[in-house]
Amino acid sequence: MSDHVNLLGEPPATLLPPHVAAEDLVASGAAPVDVAARYPAFSLAWAMLAEAALDGGRPVEAYAYARTGYHRGLDALRRNGWKGHGPVPWSHEPNQGFLRCLAALARAAGDIDETDEEQRCWTFLADSSREAYAELKH
Repeated sequence: MSDHVNLLGEPPATLLPPHVAAEDLVASGAAPVDVAARYPAFSLAWAMLAEAALDGGRPVEAYAYARTGYHRGLDALRRNGWKGHGPVPWSHEPNQGFLRCLAALARAAGDIDETDEEQRCWTFLADSSREAYAELKH
């Protein structure tokens, strides 16, 4: 976690817009793989795939899913005004897919002994959302 203090103030929180069609599919019980195939920019589907792979003892697969969702999430954040730093609140539900991908990427990186990546991801998560870090770091 970063200990620096920005004297110019923190940028405003980035709030991703909802992806109603993809969220509806998830809510209806559609398989995450089907949601990701239909809506590949929807990070939550990638997070669900990564978490399932981690739970199933498949860290390389989890790493690939999480990295895909992480990069799609970075693209979405940038499209919505994020400049590479600043808060990405966990409390805003559309942000949770990206934050879950970041945590899954950290876990998968740790599982394959990619310790620099693991630490970078946990730090990025904590810097983006302390609430997400507290919820997802286990």
